[in-house]
Amino acid sequence: MNQASLECRHISLSYGATPVLRDIDLKIEPGEFFALLGPSGSGKSTLLRLIAGFNQHQSGELLVDGQDISAVPPHLRNIGMVFQNYALWPHMTVGENVAFGLEERRLPRATVREKVGRALDLVGLAEYAGRRPGQLSGGQQQRVALARTLAIEPRVLLLDEPLSNLDAKLRHHMRRELVAMQKQLSITTIFVTHDQEEAMTTADRIAVMHQGVIQQVGAPTALYDDPVNRFVAEFVGTINLVPGEASAGTVASSLGTVGLPAGSGSRTGRVEIAFRPHSVALSAAPGNASRHWVAATVSEREFLGEFVRYRVRAGDVELIADQPHALGDPGFAPGARVHVGVDPGQLRLIPA
Repeated sequence: MNQASLECRHISLSYGATPVLRDIDLKIEPGEFFALLGPSGSGKSTLLRLIAGFNQHQSGELLVDGQDISAVPPHLRNIGMVFQNYALWPHMTVGENVAFGLEERRLPRATVREKVGRALDLVGLAEYAGRRPGQLSGGQQQRVALARTLAIEPRVLLLDEPLSNLDAKLRHHMRRELVAMQKQLSITTIFVTHDQEEAMTTADRIAVMHQGVIQQVGAPTALYDDPVNRFVAEFVGTINLVPGEASAGTVASSLGTVGLPAGSGSRTGRVEIAFRPHSVALSAAPGNASRHWVAATVSEREFLGEFVRYRVRAGDVELIADQPHALGDPGFAPGARVHVGVDPGQLRLIPA
């Protein structure tokens, strides 16, 4: 497969007076597995369809390998797209579905047979070539749709929430297969999802979108550890946010005063103190002196298998604390008085 770079330069798109994409600036590297992550209505699917050629922007440039393809019709872009509903022809066999795009290109029959066989081998469905889509499971249909797209050897592969119709166990299995296949082919891939777990377990980098604006771009760990604003902090994982006031190397809040976390520089003024639930310790009494401890009351307890999620009330602030579950450990019941220990090294400050 060819590796292609893709770049959006100041792309904007509106439907009438309603802006859908606002000044999108984005560069995707050759061979990268890139995710567009955001809630419904954030513009991620609109951007994906724009790259495919099904939507047209009013301003900006769309470049593949440095060439602007904004005016190139979809069938000439050599960009492959796997749709959310797979869009398989029910009256055709699996082999005929995979061959469809190749036959539209009027390739010789021998070439079509070779490419269909190679694509079905790649997704592990060679023995299903004679079946119809209705005879396949959801996961198999998803792989047929992927094989049909890969058969045309696209420069860029677009995936529009391709796992959303699968049950949880199959979805987990298929995303591992997608990652393995993408690494094997080294094809530039753009994956749209509203599921932050899917994005973080598949993508090399992620663009978080909200209201048609790219909020932050980075590796999964960068987005999780260092969100640039409240939206990213809350959308990528679960987080505690506590209003505070930063000054003179410290930050004061209803939890008390702690030193500014690393990387905060000389920030002053109103901020929000951000920290993840798994970095919070719960104890019957204050513990390790390296943590900042405050008294609290357990308001809710939720057993999630490998960990227990507590919601605790510390003064006027509700916090979430995820504690590892151990066999025989009764934990804390709602109403219990506890102490919450926050590690200052795990704190981050984001604009209020």
